[in-house]
Amino acid sequence: MNDYKKPYVIAEIGCNHKGEIEIAKELIKIAKIFCNADAVKFQKRNNKELLTEAQYNAPHPNSSNAYGETYGAHREFLEFDVEQHAELKNYCESIGITYSTSVWDLTSAKEIASLHPEFIKIPSACNNNFEMLQWLCENYRGEIHISTGMTTKDETAEVVNFFIQNKRNQDLVLYNCTSGYPVPFEDVCLLDINLLIANYGDKVKHIGFSGHHLGIAVDVAAYTLGANIIERHYTLDRTWKGTDHAASLEPMGLRKLSRDLNAVYSALTFKSADVLPIEAVQREKLKYRKG
Repeated sequence: MNDYKKPYVIAEIGCNHKGEIEIAKELIKIAKIFCNADAVKFQKRNNKELLTEAQYNAPHPNSSNAYGETYGAHREFLEFDVEQHAELKNYCESIGITYSTSVWDLTSAKEIASLHPEFIKIPSACNNNFEMLQWLCENYRGEIHISTGMTTKDETAEVVNFFIQNKRNQDLVLYNCTSGYPVPFEDVCLLDINLLIANYGDKVKHIGFSGHHLGIAVDVAAYTLGANIIERHYTLDRTWKGTDHAASLEPMGLRKLSRDLNAVYSALTFKSADVLPIEAVQREKLKYRKG
C-alpha cells in the first residue's frame, strides 16, 4: 500500500500571459491537455494599494522586461480585472482544471474570494499581511495556501498559530520556498520540508513545495520528502519578456514533471511479498541453486 499522498501539480501562470487573455487561455488549455496539471494559478494585485506613490511612478528596475514607462504602468499592463479572472475561472471549469490566484493585498483578496475558487494563494511577500489573512479566515471558506520564502522560522510559526487561533489551520497549506528567480540548487534547501512536516505536519492540511529552480529533479525529491503539492512557474516560451519566464517550465518540462511525479508515486511502496509475481519467473529461471 502507498501511504504517500497523490502528487498535485500547480502550473503557476502568474503574469506570464503578458497581459493577453487569449495567451492566458492557451496556457490553461496546454496545462490541462498536454501537461496533465491539476491546477493553474494566476496573480491579482491592486497596484495603487500595494505600491507607494514613489514605487508606482519609478521606472522599472529592468527596462528590458518593462511593459510600461513606470513600474506602476508595467504592473497595470499585466493585470487582469476581476471580470477577466471570472472568465478565466469559467474557462478552467469548462475544460476540467482547477483555477486559483495569488492575492497580494486586501482588495485583491476580496475580489478573488468573490469568485469562490477552491484555493487562494498568499505569496511569500504578503504572508505577514495579517489584516488580509484575518479577512480571508472570516470570509473565505476554501483552502488558503501560503509560501514561506523570505520568512523566518519564528514568522512561519506566527502564521501557523494565527490560523490555529482562527480555527482555520485544517484549511492551511504551507509551502517550502526560496524567493529568487531563478534559485541555484544550493539555495533550494529541500530539507526544510522535513522541518515543516515535523513542526506542522499534524497541524495543517498539506505541506507543499514552490520551486523557482531549473529543471524538474528537485521537485521529484521534494515530493519524495513529503511535499505532495508541487507548484512551478510555467510559460510557453522561456525567452519571452518578463522576470518570471527564465525560472519557468515550458510545456514539455511541465508534462515531464507530471509524468515523473506520478511514476514516483506509484513506485513509493514496500514489496507486498518477498518475491513479487513479476520476479517469480525470473527466480525460477535465474536463481542460483545449490547442487
